Amino acid sequence: MKTTKLPLIYPDAAGIDIGSEMHYVCVPADRDAQPVRKFGCFTPDLHELATWLKNCNIKTVAMESTGVYWIPLFQILEHNGFEVILVNARHVKNVPGRKTDVQDCQWLQQLHGYGLLRGSFRPADEICVLRSYMRQRENLIRSASGHIQRMQKALVQMNLQLHKVISDVTGTTGIKIIEAIIKGERNPHLLASLKDYRIKNSEETIAKALDGDYREEHLFSLKQEFDLYRIYQEKIIECDNQIVQYYKKIDSKVDKNIQLPENKPEKRPKTQQKFNIQNELYRITGVDLVKIPGLENITLQTITSEVGLNMDKWPTEKHFASWLGLSPANKITGEKVFSTRTRMVVNRAATAFRLGAFAAGKSYTALGAYYRRLKSRLGAPKAITATARKLACLFYRAMKFGNTYVEKGMDYYEKNYQDQVIKNLSQKAKKLGFVLVKSEASDGVS
Repeated sequence: MKTTKLPLIYPDAAGIDIGSEMHYVCVPADRDAQPVRKFGCFTPDLHELATWLKNCNIKTVAMESTGVYWIPLFQILEHNGFEVILVNARHVKNVPGRKTDVQDCQWLQQLHGYGLLRGSFRPADEICVLRSYMRQRENLIRSASGHIQRMQKALVQMNLQLHKVISDVTGTTGIKIIEAIIKGERNPHLLASLKDYRIKNSEETIAKALDGDYREEHLFSLKQEFDLYRIYQEKIIECDNQIVQYYKKIDSKVDKNIQLPENKPEKRPKTQQKFNIQNELYRITGVDLVKIPGLENITLQTITSEVGLNMDKWPTEKHFASWLGLSPANKITGEKVFSTRTRMVVNRAATAFRLGAFAAGKSYTALGAYYRRLKSRLGAPKAITATARKLACLFYRAMKFGNTYVEKGMDYYEKNYQDQVIKNLSQKAKKLGFVLVKSEASDGVS
């Protein structure tokens, strides 16, 4: 039997196995007397690695890594003009037998040379900078939330049931009361008098909740956690200022002087930045994405910082939804469907779309009606996933084709859905030899 060798797609390909201390690099055997070399992880070693690849006339590099050890080398190689792809370690299986770093880099080089590897998605460099700022902001918010929980724990240990009489212990009223407690105020009525006029509970109720057992050790814990919480709030503001300054460096797709009307929810979330991010998003994307139900400013910031501004990486909206893990993943073997569940992916953009879907489900829009109909039939998790996929498709169309979302309303969706149900019933009745007749008395179908 005559066999045919695979064609060599990338003859100038190299493979790198990334480690925390050493990087193993393999080039084609005819490029150097020692085609496999190892380099250290220090910056001079990485520049030496890039110089050696240039001397070997390498044009494209595939690397496999876990963690963040690959980032410095990736950036240096990209800066030196190499085409670099990062390969998911799960997608690259080593040959049977002993597993070593040398074999790994050789296997990567061979697979990449035949064009059998697919790189992980990485947005443009300017978006990577914005993504780092947004992820740092997310980490700060997560750390601050831990201190809020410990503040509340200290209050409960002193039987100060503040969280039961106000909705947020770090709101305007909560901060004033906690500051007064730390300064030494113990009179519950004086503490209750600090409440904001918007608090629904009366001063008598709040005073009753603040009549507790003030113990020294718990007050000490409360003061430390409160101080740390304030520090994190200051760092979040610093991060927001850095984000604002960086937005000004991104190229504008529209006139910079255009001011859009604020389209904010009735109550601004505490994690929302204090500056007008809607205008900045419109300036760099060229389309008003806030018109899409469920996608608020902070959600859109997360999505754009994760997927970038160029949708050409995905040929269609179906590819985009599949990459996000929001579309069914059919597992078929032996002509039998084993599963159609969506893939388990860790993707911040997908999480943001799911949060947007949950928010859209509470609105009186077409997407809200769609979510509620699916929720009643399939349950909340599947309804959120399906609605998130619709949001992802709307986002993709807006970014790639400049389509501005036009809300047609909940009644329009319900009318279309009713017409579709009637059409299906008519077709089924026709197959069975019946005719569907509209009832004039009940204004329905009989």
